[in-house]
Amino acid sequence: AYFYGEEPPLGVLAASRGYPADVPTRYAYDFIPADAVLNELAVEGGDLVTRGGGRYKVLYLGGSSRDFITLPVLERLAALVEQGATLVGEAPGASPSLADDPQAFVGLVQQLWRDGNGGEFGEGRVIVGADVEAALASMGVVADVDGGQPEVVTTGAVGAATPSLQFVHRRSDDSDIYFIANRGEAQEFEARFRVVGKAPEIWRADTAAIAPVSYRSEADGTVVSLRMGAWESFFVVFRRPATEPSLMVDALAPVPAATIDGPWDISFQTNRGAPEHAVFTTLASLAEHDDPGIRYFSGVASYRTAFTLPEIAGKTGTMQLDLGAVGDLAEVYVNGQYAGTAWKPPYTVEVGPFVKPGVNELEIRVANLWVNRLIGDRQPDAAPVTYTTFKTYMPNAPLRPSGLIGPVVLRAARTSVN
Repeated sequence: AYFYGEEPPLGVLAASRGYPADVPTRYAYDFIPADAVLNELAVEGGDLVTRGGGRYKVLYLGGSSRDFITLPVLERLAALVEQGATLVGEAPGASPSLADDPQAFVGLVQQLWRDGNGGEFGEGRVIVGADVEAALASMGVVADVDGGQPEVVTTGAVGAATPSLQFVHRRSDDSDIYFIANRGEAQEFEARFRVVGKAPEIWRADTAAIAPVSYRSEADGTVVSLRMGAWESFFVVFRRPATEPSLMVDALAPVPAATIDGPWDISFQTNRGAPEHAVFTTLASLAEHDDPGIRYFSGVASYRTAFTLPEIAGKTGTMQLDLGAVGDLAEVYVNGQYAGTAWKPPYTVEVGPFVKPGVNELEIRVANLWVNRLIGDRQPDAAPVTYTTFKTYMPNAPLRPSGLIGPVVLRAARTSVN
C-alpha cells in the first residue's frame, strides 16, 4: 500500500511532478490516500486489509509523506504497526499542521524510527529505507511478477526510466488475474508469476479469446513464456489446476501467405464532398490524393477487391488479414460476412472461418476522424461540408493519414499444444 501523502489528489501531483519514481516494479501496489489510512485499513494476520478486500504486506511512505505527515495520520500509522503491520519508509520531517503538538510528533517519530534504526514496535515493525522492493524481499516475499531480464522488468525508478512491462494483480476466490501491459517495443520473454499449482491462460479483452500458453512450474512460482507486440496488453489468468509440471504451446508467428494488391474499387459516403467512386491501383493515404474531395474526405470509405486463397491456408490453424496502416478504424467483410473490426495497431482480423478455396470477395470499410474535412472546409473557395461553432483548425494544418493505407497481407499461423 503506497501512501503518497496528504497533499492534492495523486493525479494532480503526477501531472505537476511526474509519476512517483519509487513505486515497485516487481510487486503489485495500490495508491492509498490519508482517508484510507485513517478509516479503511485494519490489521489481519500481519497484513493490512481493507473493507473492500484489498490485502497488503507493507505500508510504504512515498510521495510527500516522507517529508510531512499530520499527527493524526502518524498516530494511526503507529496504531497499525502496534497491531502487527509493517511500515516501510524514512522518518517524516515534521507535521504541516500548526494545530499539531510538535513534541508529541517528535516523540512518536522517535518511538517508531529509533534514530533511523527502526525495528519492532508492538506486534509489528518499521523498516527504514526508500527501497520497498528490498524490504519485501527481506521479509521473504517473492516478487509477484519477475521478467528475469533487465530490459523487460527493471527495478529502477518508474518516473525516470519506466520499465517496459507493467502489471496489476487481483485475486478472486479461485483465480489469480494479472493484467500485463507492454509499454515499449515488441518482445518475447519469460516472466515468473507468484502462483503455484495452476496453469496460465491468455485472455484478450479485444477479441474475447482465451488460449493456453507455454509454462513450467517451479517451487515458488510459474514461469510463463510471453510474446507481446508493441504496446500490447492482455490478461494472464491462473484459474485451473496444472495437470502437468510444464506445457509447450507451439504458437508460430503468422507468416505472409499472400499480398492483396488490388486494384481497389472505393465508394465514399454521400454528401461528404467526395466523388461517388474511385479506383486505386495501389493503396495510399486519402490525404495524399490530388482530388480535394478525396484529400479532405471524412466519413466511411468502402474498399472492395478480390483475392485468391493460396493452398497454404488449408494446412494452417489461423488466417489473419493484416491491414497494415489504417486511418482510423476498419470493418472487414469476407464473402459478404462480417469478420471483425480493427481499431488499433496491429490492424489485424481473423478471417479463417470466412475464407474459401479459390476466389474470395473482400470489403474493408474504413472510417476516419473529421479533422481533414474541417481543414478542407477552411480552404479558399471551399464549399463547407461541416459546421462548427468554433474554427478548430487553420487552413494550413497538417492532414491526418486517412483511409486504408496498407499494405494488406494475408497471414497464416499454426498453434499446437504438447
